[in-house]
Amino acid sequence: MIIKKLPPLFEPARPVLQKIEDAGFEAYFVGGCVRDTILGDQIHDIDIATSAYPSEIKAIFNRTVDTGIEHGTVMILDHGTGYETTTFRTESGYQDYRRPDQVTFVRSLAEDLQRRDFTINALALRENGEVIDLFDGLTDLKKGLIRAVGDPHERFNEDALRMMRAVRFASKLDFVIDGPTLAGIKDNAHLLAKIAVERNQVELEKLFLGQNPPAGLKDFLATGLYKYCPGLSGAKDRLSALLVTGNGWHLQNTDQVWGLLATQLGLTGNGIVHFLKQWKTSNDTIKQVKKIIPAVAALHYHQLDPVTMFKTGWTALTDANQVASIYGWQMAPADLQTAYDALPIKSGRELAVDGRTLIQAAGIKPGPALGKIIKQLTHAVVTGQLANDRPQLLQHAAELKQKEG
Repeated sequence: MIIKKLPPLFEPARPVLQKIEDAGFEAYFVGGCVRDTILGDQIHDIDIATSAYPSEIKAIFNRTVDTGIEHGTVMILDHGTGYETTTFRTESGYQDYRRPDQVTFVRSLAEDLQRRDFTINALALRENGEVIDLFDGLTDLKKGLIRAVGDPHERFNEDALRMMRAVRFASKLDFVIDGPTLAGIKDNAHLLAKIAVERNQVELEKLFLGQNPPAGLKDFLATGLYKYCPGLSGAKDRLSALLVTGNGWHLQNTDQVWGLLATQLGLTGNGIVHFLKQWKTSNDTIKQVKKIIPAVAALHYHQLDPVTMFKTGWTALTDANQVASIYGWQMAPADLQTAYDALPIKSGRELAVDGRTLIQAAGIKPGPALGKIIKQLTHAVVTGQLANDRPQLLQHAAELKQKEG
């Protein structure tokens, strides 16, 4: 197969491959960038593999950086752009089911491609557009099939994260995992417990952000991988219910992913925090999901009032609406925008008085009572009981102070 017109991202890198070839070595684009080019999907970066050893690459190019030289990776700096180039290699001994104990540099493209996870990722591309397919990956791309290179059991014992990658690709590409590969995942699912949570987190997020998440989720559950993920071992029935919602999945970011999972698992308050900390998500994600969940519930019960919108904020509110759309609970985006725009204030900073003003103009002493009065004033403005007007707010603050005695 010849790709007559390569995507623009390849063009500035072609002279790099040509220079390696002119020195008497082989060089290819490899991996996901080749797969996505053939599928017509957007590519974000490129990977280069070569028969040249790191020392030979450094002799060919004037400017290089040793980004992972122990594994054969050297970055070539060319016209202000860095290209990571990795020597063909074989790997052996995977004590942690993730990283090889030993890497051996080889001159053979076939040996290098043989260690890769799936046939659709074991494709190489010459700089002239010729595709090298040694494991029938092109046929699998046409069939929409995810198939392990060689023995699935060997591939998954080498790197257990590949099992999560398989179900992620089922979602991302809307492909089917072939029978022996699926059986290999089922038999080795327990090895996922050996993988760092952060690695699994990335794959799970990508699964839910793919073009067909139910396809990936179905395999995630059927293979038993879920049993070895934080907080999901007893959640098969709840997660399976997502497969029959009947509404399209269009999640747009990771906050929405975790918002959906927390909603489906029925989590609230500290339960959300505990679950997300198990997955080692960021504090920002935890903060956003804690806002998303009450808003999703409000949308479900048609109780999205000004106070809920104010507390949620626009970003988390749109995320909540996207999560709600999976269940059919969403508001029309235009209606949601209109409702939010109608809020008298969008944050506490927009209140016409602040703590200093209340101390100086209303004689309220700093402390818990001051915070309580600010909260009451904010609520009154958000609900339309008071205008966001400084004199009115000061007068009402004085009345609240007097009531507090």
